[in-house]
Amino acid sequence: MQDDIVESQHFQTGPSLVYDQLHAKTFPVRFPGPLAGAPVDRPRERSAYESYQRHIDAANANPYAPFVSRLDWEVARWAKMRGPGSTALSELLEIESLVSLLGLSYKNPRELNKIIDDDLSSPRPRFMHREVVVAGEAFEVFYRDILACIRALYGDPEFAGLLVFTPEKHYSNADHTVRVYFDVHTGKWWWETQKEIERRLPGATIVPIIISSDKTQLTVFGSKTAYPVYMTIGNLPKDIRRKPSRRGQILLAYLPSSRLDHIPNKAARRRTLANLYHACMGHVLAPLRSAGLDGLDLTSGDGITRRSHPIFAMHIGDYPEQLLVTCCKNGMCPKCSIARNDVGEDTNPNRALRDLAEVLDALDELDAGPVAFSRACRSVGIKPIPQPFWKDLPYADIFTSITPDILHQLYQGVVKHLLSWLKSAYGAEELDARSRRLPPNHQVRLFLRGVTSLHKVTGKEHGDICRTLLGLIIGLPLVGGLSPLRLVRAVRALLDFLYLAQYPAHTSATLSLMEDALRRFHGNKTIFVQLGIREHFRLPKLHSLDHYINSIKLFGTTDNYDTQYTERLHIDYAKDAYRATNHKDEFPQMTTWLERREKVMRHDAYVKWRLRQTSSARWTSIRLTKWPSVRALSFEAAAERYGARYLRDALARFVVQYRDPTLSSVEIEQASLDVDFRFRKFPVFHKLKFLLTDAQDLGVMEDFQDVAHARPQRIDKHGRLVPGRFDTVLLNDGTGGLTGPQGYHIAQLRVVFKLPPATCAELFPDVLAPGYLAYVERFTPFTTPDPSHGLYKVARQRDAGGARLATVIEVRHIRRSCHLFPVMGPVVSREWTSSNVLDNCDSFWLNCFSDLHMYMILS
Repeated sequence: MQDDIVESQHFQTGPSLVYDQLHAKTFPVRFPGPLAGAPVDRPRERSAYESYQRHIDAANANPYAPFVSRLDWEVARWAKMRGPGSTALSELLEIESLVSLLGLSYKNPRELNKIIDDDLSSPRPRFMHREVVVAGEAFEVFYRDILACIRALYGDPEFAGLLVFTPEKHYSNADHTVRVYFDVHTGKWWWETQKEIERRLPGATIVPIIISSDKTQLTVFGSKTAYPVYMTIGNLPKDIRRKPSRRGQILLAYLPSSRLDHIPNKAARRRTLANLYHACMGHVLAPLRSAGLDGLDLTSGDGITRRSHPIFAMHIGDYPEQLLVTCCKNGMCPKCSIARNDVGEDTNPNRALRDLAEVLDALDELDAGPVAFSRACRSVGIKPIPQPFWKDLPYADIFTSITPDILHQLYQGVVKHLLSWLKSAYGAEELDARSRRLPPNHQVRLFLRGVTSLHKVTGKEHGDICRTLLGLIIGLPLVGGLSPLRLVRAVRALLDFLYLAQYPAHTSATLSLMEDALRRFHGNKTIFVQLGIREHFRLPKLHSLDHYINSIKLFGTTDNYDTQYTERLHIDYAKDAYRATNHKDEFPQMTTWLERREKVMRHDAYVKWRLRQTSSARWTSIRLTKWPSVRALSFEAAAERYGARYLRDALARFVVQYRDPTLSSVEIEQASLDVDFRFRKFPVFHKLKFLLTDAQDLGVMEDFQDVAHARPQRIDKHGRLVPGRFDTVLLNDGTGGLTGPQGYHIAQLRVVFKLPPATCAELFPDVLAPGYLAYVERFTPFTTPDPSHGLYKVARQRDAGGARLATVIEVRHIRRSCHLFPVMGPVVSREWTSSNVLDNCDSFWLNCFSDLHMYMILS
């Protein structure tokens, strides 16, 4: 359905969009000196698309070549991109005369594969196969030349104009007193590494190498696994790197995924697995040693060449992967040398990291014999791995390179523990009863069967639970007469840290808030010990939160290196690839399938370049459907079906105030008695769509959609009754700012409508008629947040007779939807349901955790 546009806003499109956004609202300071990131003195080279065009179509006539027509190409693209198998294409092409009628240049999948293999090319290198011998046994590793992968990403024409070549310090003010961190180039690591290289070899362009590795299951049943390794470069903005559709990541290798079950001793098996991992990774990353020191010429997508130094910067992985990479033992921190018994017991964000020089000295003891080597490694807290892959990589510090992992450390770690603690503290029955009685909202998932009985909960589900978790425990008493104050404060502190950790841009102030949230949790966590739920807090994932602030300062915000983005790659690069094989000797087939798919994706981008296809997006702050949900609704039906009992009176007051905003409330009330409506019916809309813009006003946060509903109950096509839904929204009275509650009010949306054109001409003869209108029921203004959990309390606003206070407003004054927690007391009323709680409850808490945007503007 088409959308009618309200308050149109135009946004820039094209290749410079992301980079321009990075500099939209901050004050950057470039790295001093003209040489860093400067091009070499060399004529501009032909772009990759221009070279590709000469390769496949010397005549420059057919943009789809080597395919004969657009239809020929689009069928081929569909065949390779629709799914992992080729059965559908085979059956399609077997239809009699179809090939000739469509004018296809291939008669079966084998001929199509031959065209792709012989006539299409890809800048991404082919996979190589090598056997690695560890403990006398040979293992297969499939990998690509990492330098060729870097050239492919760096020189991709799709990224021309997006690459960042020099580090920068960004500030939120012109005085350069408040530092801002977002992308990798705004962090301290790139700046300090650039200084080191410039002292030795001026004129360098650093290419930060970001590696992620994680073993994944290939089959739903059975034990077939793959061990993919992905690579990207920090020169690409994070908005490109974290979207699989932008192809900013490359599958670098498939490592051996053997469990070594033939080795009976568990310690020997673990040691062999670690040696195998490091042997394989060492071989894959070996070219970075000389390239990082001496540099190599890389040409970007615009044809400009720079002397570039690929430096291993970050490794992304979960906790077991971090231990494997750093050679640390289970239960220890892979970044600092804190004692095992002290892990998670307190907080100190300034704790020093492991000393790399000491570790390297211990690794050099290998020639002194196995006993001396083991003793040296034990003294620095690592396993005796003879040759870790990072040992000889220039400018690399593996303990610095280990990055935070929101998915596994917070959602699947601390939050998972917290839910089990709350279940023990309050019991499952009341928690589930409360979760079933929360009102709906576009940003909130309702768990109508409760939250305590869920099994195999994903990270996304834990995130959905966190949006309403605080509302489930407010007002709940603890057993034994203990005060729940510290427990509520501990939960609020962890939620604060969780949401702050996901900010797309951080300032010195927000990093201080993260540190404060961590201190508040550790200051209140003893309540779980008093309740007998915990004996200690020696949880490595809880301790890992101490390192978030320093990592953000070094490498930018956590969305640069969160594992939830790289784990999404498993679907394309491992699971789909496996399903395309015959499940026998699968890795050669998987690599072939991926190479062909990459060629098709590359050719698709080239065809768009040839056709000069450019996108022109138009977004709006508020959208409504072009056609109304109800074409003609009477005042009587609005009162009966939508609950808009005072719509006629409220609309009369709106008309008077709109025509003369200087009138007092008494004058408006008196003048509204003389307003006569000659129309009986009007069009009504059941949905408002909002585009929520950057709440930080730094030009970094991406826009995302929000929706508010106002629709009555109905009967669906199966004859079932669907309850009505009237969402609550956040209103701006004209004085509301970017953040903070001042100038905002809560209201429940009842009817969204538009006056007929003839009525507008009659009622507003001397002023511009209003656009879309909304009948809303207001809540009381914000006061001060509750001291224990920090939420704002609101209630239904009523007149002297006890009736709900309702007004008509312009839709443009609605900023977004909002979610309310009903004030439930010690035991929630069992008569309440999710669909009637807004009508039956009178007091509410404003949920600032419904989404990150709401948290930013009202927390």
